[in-house]
Amino acid sequence: MDGASTHRYRTVWISDIHLGTRGCQADRLLDFLKAVECETLYLVGDVIDFWRMRRARYWPQSHNDVIQKLLRKARKGTRVILTPGNHDDMLRGYIDHEFGSILVVEDAIHETADGRRLLVIHGDQFDGVVARAPWLGHLGTHANAASQLVNQWFNWGRSRLGYPYWSLSGYLKHKVKHRGRFIHNYETAVVEEARRRGVDGVVCGHIHFPQIKALDGILYYNDGDWVDNCTALVEHDSGELELLRWPEPAASKPPARVVPIAS
Repeated sequence: MDGASTHRYRTVWISDIHLGTRGCQADRLLDFLKAVECETLYLVGDVIDFWRMRRARYWPQSHNDVIQKLLRKARKGTRVILTPGNHDDMLRGYIDHEFGSILVVEDAIHETADGRRLLVIHGDQFDGVVARAPWLGHLGTHANAASQLVNQWFNWGRSRLGYPYWSLSGYLKHKVKHRGRFIHNYETAVVEEARRRGVDGVVCGHIHFPQIKALDGILYYNDGDWVDNCTALVEHDSGELELLRWPEPAASKPPARVVPIAS
């Protein structure tokens, strides 16, 4: 890929890729990784869905291609940092270890080009369901897997009719009763942790809800996911941060800004 088609950023954050599941949009992510260059790449948890893989073996070539691309970026000089999530929590046993030049940390403090300090953390620690009743989290994973299977067939039909990808599972998630309250409680808890740490803001994932906002003087950034939204948080050389929604690989248009989904 030539320089004219490469998007260059100081920092990129992606999370909730869920490799090993049918819902993962690996082809779209691979297209993003090929088109983007950055100094630092944060993998903010749930990169590989070990929860799902314990019950169902699913690992197509496209998922392997994503892993190889991440390793190649690390070998070629990109600083790649992984903060585990609840679906890849087994990696928390390898904190401060490197895998193919990818450093695993519990969380990180990132300093932007304009001097702001941001806590980088997956965020499952602040999800009351996951923290207090892990079995409910696993139950939710199975329900989500079923919705992703329906979503896969739904989009197969759309593609046959010439329509672009549309996340039925994502739409249903955002229509679930009380989801707005759950998101609010989650955001509040994550922001309070950032305040406790004495930083200017927090970058997280976990809830598959891309968002940029300020809450009581603390900056809140959620980089979204690569199942329903295909979003990434990026930092420009100026220190400005924005969310990008990556188009389907067939599209030639540049990435568009995310329009946050109303809760």
